Amino acid sequence: MAPTAINLRKEYHQNIAEASDKVLPHKIKKQNTIGAALGLNPDAEVHYNASVPILYEDALGEKGNLISSTGALVAFSGTKTGRSPKDKRIVDEPSSSEHIWWGPVNKKVDENTWQISKNRAIDYLRTREKVYIIDAFAGWDPRYRIKVRVVCARAYHALFMKNMLIKPTPAELETFGEPDFTIWNAGQFPANVATKGMTSSTSVEINFKEMEMVILGTEYAGEMKKGIFTVMFYLMPIKYKVLTLHSSCNQGVEKGDVTLFFGLSGTGKTTLSADPHRKLIGDDEHCWSDHGVFNIEGGCYAKCLDLSAEREPEIFGAIRFGSVLENVVFNPYTRDIDYEGKDITENTRCAYPIQYIPSAKIPCLADTHPSNIILLTCDASGVLPPVSKLTNAQVMYHFISGYTSKMAGTEVGVTEPEATFSSCYGQPFLVLHPMKYAQQLSDKMTEHKSSAWLLNTGWTGQSVAKGEC
Repeated sequence: MAPTAINLRKEYHQNIAEASDKVLPHKIKKQNTIGAALGLNPDAEVHYNASVPILYEDALGEKGNLISSTGALVAFSGTKTGRSPKDKRIVDEPSSSEHIWWGPVNKKVDENTWQISKNRAIDYLRTREKVYIIDAFAGWDPRYRIKVRVVCARAYHALFMKNMLIKPTPAELETFGEPDFTIWNAGQFPANVATKGMTSSTSVEINFKEMEMVILGTEYAGEMKKGIFTVMFYLMPIKYKVLTLHSSCNQGVEKGDVTLFFGLSGTGKTTLSADPHRKLIGDDEHCWSDHGVFNIEGGCYAKCLDLSAEREPEIFGAIRFGSVLENVVFNPYTRDIDYEGKDITENTRCAYPIQYIPSAKIPCLADTHPSNIILLTCDASGVLPPVSKLTNAQVMYHFISGYTSKMAGTEVGVTEPEATFSSCYGQPFLVLHPMKYAQQLSDKMTEHKSSAWLLNTGWTGQSVAKGEC
């Protein structure tokens, strides 16, 4: 008698269950062990380095999340749709205080306030029925990479960081051990505004002595990504004498020549680096060591406003199953994304693994030094020429001043282009004084005879009000 469809289905599920019985006990034991070590609720469902399908399933249970017509997860970050730089704080403690560039970028918070915030975050995570833990790496060069642990209560946040960090191999995960840096993301829960130094219900705090980060009062996933970037801006120069850069990077296929693209969000780093005729090393965050250049991240975080298959085919094609679309407008029936839609925010984004770009170079590093440095400036005033070759002295001027027009949506409250000066094209993430990074860059350019260019990706001849890009 031929097996029925029902019997075949039962047999299939039985086989799956038997396979799971062989694999899952070890994984569950590790999840429970880590959860207990972190002080989480013993009854909580702890997902340790969960697979993409599992994170999808759980994320779809979160309010408003859905699947786009191309298979990407559509998620919403709540009221905060951009970073909150005014709420970013560094703990003032003896081991790091003398190194930090204190001021508007790095605001001080005392150790007592830090402990209150951390306790508040952990207490919130202890109340959750589901908690997600991601263990992964930052930095593709094994000589300099750091082990990062993310603890969060939203599956979307876990998937975001699974994309943005570098995935360990099974063997590396087995021997991962204790992390070098931990993110406690309790963004759904507000900071205590009565706490000393707290100016709002949002707080993003970094402690370099404890090597931990606490997020309260914002669910914008980019805070985690940029938190790791801030750590690398501190750790790499201090510990390894390695230069950290807010840049994208690609490499020629035939000659192996490396190009760095400096620029703030929205100036074209991701688009220009995703050249199908060159190998992509990374779109946003890099380090320049004595051995060459390496990407900090395992994924890309592209702006989606006005994205099209014609203008940016590589990025457009990366928006598929496994990617995370943030705060986008969509057709409620077809689930097609309206890339021109900005009803929620102009800062619509997509996070995807770097291997989704066909031209990506894996591992994401180059053992040669940059031959070309390109400084990207989106000039809304229309004063700067389209392209300029720079002397070494001019590079230092533009690098230190970091003039550009901050594009709408990259930060809370920015709704139209604003002229801004951002040291090292990454002032919000600098920890040390800008001159320390500038001197490192100057020394490396001189040593390796790198050429430099200023490229205006904004307006020429007339201002944004009348000119053309």
